[in-house]
Amino acid sequence: MADDEKPEQPTEPEAGGTPDKGRSSPPSRPKSGSSGKARSPSPGKGSRAGSGRKTPKSPPAQRRSSKPGSPKARKGSPKGKKRESEQRETSAHDGEHEGPPPDDITPLFLSSKTQDIFNIKVDEDLTGDEPHKLVPKEDLIQDMKMRAAISDFHPLKQAILDYPAEEILLVYDYDFKYGQNFYMAMTEEAKERILHPPEEEGEGEAEPEEEIIYRYIPPESKEWVSQGSEFEVEEEKVVETRDKAMFKISRVRREFGAPINFGDRNSGDAKDGYIECAHYEDKSFSIKKLEKDFGIQAIPELIENGSQTEWKHPRNASTQYMPREFTEEEKEVLSTSKSLEIFVTAVAPRFELALQQNEIMDVFFDDWKALAEEDSTFGCKSDNHLKEYQSFTDLQFSKEKTITAVDWHPSIKGVIAVACAERLSFDERVDNASKVLMTPSLILVWSFTDPIHPQLLLEAPDDIMCFKFNPVDPNIIAGGCINGQVVLWDITRWADRLKNTPRGKQTKKNTMMSLPGFEDENSQETPIIRYCAVAAIEHCHKTAITDLQWLPDHIEINRVGVVYENKVKACTQILTCATDGSVLLWDTKPPKGHTHITSEVPNNPFQIPTTFKHLDLTWKPLLRLPLARLDGASGEYGPTRISIKEKQGDRSIVEKGKNDKTDVLSSTQLTSSIRTGSAKDKRQVDNVSSMFYVGTEDGELVYCDWKYDKDPDSGRLAPQRPAWSKLLHDSTINTLQRSPFFKDIILVVGGWNFSIWKEGVETGPLLISSASQKKLSAGHWSPSRAGVFYIAKADGNVDVWDILDRTHEPSLTQNVTAASITSIFPWAVSSKQHLLAIADSIGTLHILEVPWNLRHASSNEITSVSNYFDREVKRIDFVNERKEFRVVDKRKKDADDALKQAGKPPEPDEAEVNMKLKMAYDDYEEMAKKYLEELGVIQTEEEPLPEV
Repeated sequence: MADDEKPEQPTEPEAGGTPDKGRSSPPSRPKSGSSGKARSPSPGKGSRAGSGRKTPKSPPAQRRSSKPGSPKARKGSPKGKKRESEQRETSAHDGEHEGPPPDDITPLFLSSKTQDIFNIKVDEDLTGDEPHKLVPKEDLIQDMKMRAAISDFHPLKQAILDYPAEEILLVYDYDFKYGQNFYMAMTEEAKERILHPPEEEGEGEAEPEEEIIYRYIPPESKEWVSQGSEFEVEEEKVVETRDKAMFKISRVRREFGAPINFGDRNSGDAKDGYIECAHYEDKSFSIKKLEKDFGIQAIPELIENGSQTEWKHPRNASTQYMPREFTEEEKEVLSTSKSLEIFVTAVAPRFELALQQNEIMDVFFDDWKALAEEDSTFGCKSDNHLKEYQSFTDLQFSKEKTITAVDWHPSIKGVIAVACAERLSFDERVDNASKVLMTPSLILVWSFTDPIHPQLLLEAPDDIMCFKFNPVDPNIIAGGCINGQVVLWDITRWADRLKNTPRGKQTKKNTMMSLPGFEDENSQETPIIRYCAVAAIEHCHKTAITDLQWLPDHIEINRVGVVYENKVKACTQILTCATDGSVLLWDTKPPKGHTHITSEVPNNPFQIPTTFKHLDLTWKPLLRLPLARLDGASGEYGPTRISIKEKQGDRSIVEKGKNDKTDVLSSTQLTSSIRTGSAKDKRQVDNVSSMFYVGTEDGELVYCDWKYDKDPDSGRLAPQRPAWSKLLHDSTINTLQRSPFFKDIILVVGGWNFSIWKEGVETGPLLISSASQKKLSAGHWSPSRAGVFYIAKADGNVDVWDILDRTHEPSLTQNVTAASITSIFPWAVSSKQHLLAIADSIGTLHILEVPWNLRHASSNEITSVSNYFDREVKRIDFVNERKEFRVVDKRKKDADDALKQAGKPPEPDEAEVNMKLKMAYDDYEEMAKKYLEELGVIQTEEEPLPEV
């Protein structure tokens, strides 16, 4: 590489020379917290302890790196050491301060502790550019009182006490001008002089800048001067050092150009007829790529090229042609031609068929391409993911809270309600009781038309843990509180607000409200609706209500659990459960002789509806069912979920065998027309099952009966004990729901697994999942597919299970939120749109759109799922039969063993045993001797003939 010579630079003093007087390095100062004496900086670094000041850089001649091979680049030479010692002496002389301070300025040293107290840390709070700090005089006096003689301001105590102003100026001495790291202005004149120094004369006048003109001087080519770089380039060249191997391949001359004939044969006919060279990894040999050091030099070639294109002027051009036509003689010959007539006659039918096909369909239409375009949008058959449709959260009412329950409005599309509660444990609620009481407990009613503001706010006496819309009259809402009370709301007055699509839209245009100054200030505010009835606290649950359900409109239950027909066809009874070990039945019908008040009630500032005024604070349960344990232990089960067999809208049991028709009242007349009536007017329904399932907080599934039975001891009617209970879940059951397609199929979710049960099969579940890695928090059946259900987890994931696809793992797993999911509720808006509501523990409600394959059922899906459940029932029966067979077989075997043990003869004595063993040994010797004689090993002596 060529070493180009650079233009000459102005000469500067060498590293060992004496620097200019005006450029001496400032004196060093001690670190914060050390003694007041100044310390010299470390050699070669030039840093100032605690001040952030650095010594000036060495001259350029000293910083310039020497060329390779130069004696100046060698380290450790005597000359270099001499220069370093000279630099240390120079730095020591430069550390002296500049003259004594004025009389009105007092230098002082402040330790790091003092700097922390008054927020005057060097190089952080105070720097060389901003060295001033006004400290209140009272703070300095207080510091001297607290720390006494230890205070850094104690030597100046009298001067500080005599200071006339309220703030004293402290200045950070960046350059140690007065020998300490700080100095203090002791008079107001000194403070003003330091903060506002006088301007020097002529300082404001800007000097004209000298105009600099740069001129390019091309470099001059000079003679090559070798600096040793060509030897390095030569060393990096790759030179062949090994001798090349030479191979000679020969062939018989007569075989040159001879034809070659290839044939087929089996590889096994000859030895080594087939050799496979399979690649493999040789572990005994590996090549490691080492780091290479090589150099290269490239010189670009200067090429000058020129290009020129021919520019053509645009111009307008036109052409004209005449069509080719037959002459009159040719036309006459063709029209009378026999061949043309035959051609037209043969082609005309095909031509007409082609025209008809073009009218019917487009022959150039690509069906496959169109099919792919249909599947490319969301909601198609190929899409199988949940899509985010909407999300609701309120920064005031639901932020930092957990959503405990979710319910869709039964009749108005796009309206959903959520209940919010504080995320506090029992101990935290007790400690923060005053804060919890002051925080409003609300149910938020959201509409898809306004995702920011809730449409209604339902106020409750305490946090709501569960609630349900009335299936017949959605304007009636029942909720269960954390304190065990049941609450009722009536939103009939605000029903039009939910039906209007835009927020704040009025049904009739009011011209007066549209004028400036006549606007309705409350039109945009969310109304807060107070509850119209609450149960008496002494008759309620003792713990939080965990589940609430409206009984269907075709049945009602009396005080002893007998089922009657509900002729008014309105939902009037509520079933609740809590972990206090009881299930309660509540009746909303007014008592006999009660007259509904339709006029406005005076002294009603909250505009509370009078629908359930007869129940407020006096409401008692109609039926109480305690759940005593079956295992003989004292105590009761703690129910968290309940499930009855009858469902809303299925009146097949009531209509069966019914001959007379009763008048049906409108659901809007629910609150004004419901009467208890006499027992003679009611028809008892015997074919309605009074059995129901209960899920407990310990993970048990309990089968109970709400009908009272006679006590054999006292002869009085009393609640029955549960029929049976099974423990298959290791934590609280949070979901207990019957399939919308099969009334006897129940989904149970709790702990880390879920199970599917069939009513009537007590030996075990039809399907039970393996333990999940995360806890399961909720579950729900699909409203449109019989074999699909959704499982929510504590990590924010949702598992979609399709038992027709696979039963050992979910068909789809998708993450929805980073928090724990508390509730999941699918809803069929229409046949083409299904939505999935998912609530989490941070107060956010997520609405997801269900894809086509999860909402569209196949033609025989219900039959296939029913067959699957029947096969599982047969499997369970077979397993139980085998278990019983094994038990019977084991009993029989044990009986045979006992019988054999009882009929065994007495043991023989020792002499008899020895005799039997001796006889057996003699028989063995006789047999061995006979065998050896047959083999010829032993020759028997012939008996001599008798003498004559």
